[in-house]
Amino acid sequence: MKLLLHIALVAATAYVAWSCSATGCTENQNSVPLAGFYSMQTGQAISVDSLAIGGVGAPNDSLLVSPSTSASQTYLPFRASKSSTSFYVEYRQASLNFPELNDTLTFDYEARPYFASEECGAMYHYLITRFSYTTHLIDSVAVTDSLITNIDRESIKIYFRTSTTPNGEERQNQKAYVVEK
Repeated sequence: MKLLLHIALVAATAYVAWSCSATGCTENQNSVPLAGFYSMQTGQAISVDSLAIGGVGAPNDSLLVSPSTSASQTYLPFRASKSSTSFYVEYRQASLNFPELNDTLTFDYEARPYFASEECGAMYHYLITRFSYTTHLIDSVAVTDSLITNIDRESIKIYFRTSTTPNGEERQNQKAYVVEK
């Protein structure tokens, strides 16, 4: 009888361990907003280079986009322990590399703990309540979905001023532009 009870206990334990494995959680376990880059003139998605994006006041290295790469999107991670996160946008292209042209994006939000499932565990969802930005080379910003969940989709659109204007014009007679690729 003891042997039968021991076999049943081992079988039940193995079944529970198998059914609670993390392999049942195939979804993204992080809620991070995805921002896409667009041309204000055309409304089309663009890829920009010589751009540095990072967190303002973030601990350690917060570089999200390196100026040595070309990017058409980036993730902008919010801090769960804060109600606001800001990001800097620096333009490192030779004709635009002036600190006074740098832009800042700020998002105010509510961080809401969310229990997904036993397999996936808990995460935060963010509800964007307000956002602001400077308009040196950024023309506008649109939040297409204010609830940031673990669904991997673009929820922020950043519209840059773009131009194919020749560089020969005088700087004071033109606005600064990110060159469209």
